[in-house]
Amino acid sequence: MNTIYQAALQRGQESARAAVLDCAIGLLIADGPAALTMRRVAAEIGASTKVLYTMFGAKEGLADALYREGFARLRRTQEQTRLTDDPLTHLNDLGAAYRQHALAEPAYYRVMFEQAIPGYRPSAESLASAETAFETSVAAVGACITAGVFRPGDPYEISKLLWAAAHGAVSLELAGHFPPDTADRRFTALMAAVGRAFLADAPGPDGGPTA
Repeated sequence: MNTIYQAALQRGQESARAAVLDCAIGLLIADGPAALTMRRVAAEIGASTKVLYTMFGAKEGLADALYREGFARLRRTQEQTRLTDDPLTHLNDLGAAYRQHALAEPAYYRVMFEQAIPGYRPSAESLASAETAFETSVAAVGACITAGVFRPGDPYEISKLLWAAAHGAVSLELAGHFPPDTADRRFTALMAAVGRAFLADAPGPDGGPTA
């Protein structure tokens, strides 16, 4: 009978790598950081430690791969969100997709944002790679500005503020502070409130329109 690794390898190197990462993230969440060793992961997936060292270099490389994989999955989710004729609707859909992805991938979310692997700190290169996950959101904000829905501003900075709001609500939901019967309503209300601050017809500091 084929091991998990051998079965995945038959589908190609990328599938084999994904299988290793899925096993590693499962061990991390189920048994804690102490379980995240090359020997333990190799045993679980049915591969030699040499395979893992060749693939990731060392435990630090495995941790880095988990971090990058989390953001790669988020990027794919954002890129696959259907584009609509209304740029604000598309931006809202991206926010909803961020939440749904976090709820579907809570283990990766912890690695990405909650330092689930003690001692691991992403390198500048990994942080730059993670940043690409939000390019779709930045472009969506830019489309809102171009269409006159949002007042002129820096799409990157506005996107970061919207992300901060979405991330805060999602983190509270994952931690159990926003129960299922209120989480969706609170997320939607928060994102709408933050988004209104950037609308072209939003009141300015003096109470008058900004545009």
